[in-house]
This record gives sequence, structure tokens and C-alpha cells, in this order.
Amino acid sequence: MRTSRIVAVVPLVSVLVAGGCRTTTTPSPSVPILQPGAPGEPARPVTASAATVTPRFTQADVTFMQGMIHHHAQALDMTDLLKTRTTSDDMRKLAQRIELSQADEIKMMQKWLEARGQEAPAVATAMAGMPSEHAHHMAGMQMMPGMLTPEQMDTLAAAKGVAFDRLFLEFMIQHHQGALTMVKDLFATPGAAQDSDVFAFASDVDADQRAEIGRMTTMLKELQK
Repeated sequence: MRTSRIVAVVPLVSVLVAGGCRTTTTPSPSVPILQPGAPGEPARPVTASAATVTPRFTQADVTFMQGMIHHHAQALDMTDLLKTRTTSDDMRKLAQRIELSQADEIKMMQKWLEARGQEAPAVATAMAGMPSEHAHHMAGMQMMPGMLTPEQMDTLAAAKGVAFDRLFLEFMIQHHQGALTMVKDLFATPGAAQDSDVFAFASDVDADQRAEIGRMTTMLKELQK
């Protein structure tokens, strides 16, 4: 009797072990897969099937890159004006940092668009003393957040010295805040910014321009004393 009970238990144990093995080889559907969120936003859960699909760029990504090229180009217009209108070394250093970073980013955005068969806007910098060129360059871009109007650009071009410095800082803060809005709108668009290059670039724009807004706000307060 003792032997028969032992034999009867063995198949039951085998079934339990086999059942346990089958359970461990099947991924639990309750384990979440997290996708990084926008800067300052938490990660969001996605399905396993969505996580395994290679992200493709969207029209929103293309529009963001094209628009940001024009947005950056106006910042270069502003720093070009500064070269002949300020007497401040601190302002020149600020403008140089903006110019170098945004010129490099324009090249990156153009290459990204070209690699995907999309139109890559050329940068035709509007120089000081050429109001018609300014107006042409700004045409169609006034709806973009933070962009200066032709009238604001003319006001900036007409200023010199400390008056110019103050206007430059006020307008560039406005300009940078517009870029933050563009990033926010991109991340709020379903399916956008899944391309790793777009996500990384937009995140960098958000971080860098927030930092520059902080520096310019401090500089503006010093001028207003």
C-alpha cells in the first residue's frame, strides 16, 4: 500500500512541474512596457506589439523639423544684428553660443529631412539694412510660436547699445519660449516624436532653450537695475 501511494503521486508531481514550466515560458500580460515621455512628463505604457514595431517618422515630425529650421534661421538673423549694435562682451558671448548651436542644429535637421526624401528648407539669412529681405524671409512664418514680426525685427535693427541689448534679450526670450511651445505641440501629437532622432533633438531643444531663457532673464534683470 505504501508503494502504490508513492507511484500514484509521481504523475501528479510531473503534471505540476510541467504546468509550472509552461507558465514560466509565457510572458505575463500584466507586466507593463514603458515608453519615454516628453521632457518633464512621465513614461507611458504601450502594448508589446507596439513596442516591437520600429517607429516611423510622421508628417508632424517633418513639419516640426521644417518649421524649426525657419525658427532657428530667425535667431541667426537676430545674432547677426547684434554684431554691429552692442558694446557688451557678455552679449557677444551669448549670441555666439546661440549662433553656433542653432547653425549646427539647422544642418542636422536638413540632413534628417533629406535622408527621408522630404523638403529641407534652405536658410537665406536676412541681413541688417535690407528690410525687403527681412519681409520676404518672414513671409508665411508668422504663425509659428515666438517668431518676431517684421515690425519687431525693424525695431531691433534700429536700436543700439544698451537699448538694443534690452530688446534683444526680450525678443530672444520670446523666441525661445516659442520653440518650447513647438516642442510641446509635437509631443502632444499622437504618434509623433517616435523617431529616435526627432525625440532626442526635441528633448535637447527643450532643455537647452530653457537654460538659455534662465541666463537671458538674469541678464535682462541686470540691465534693468
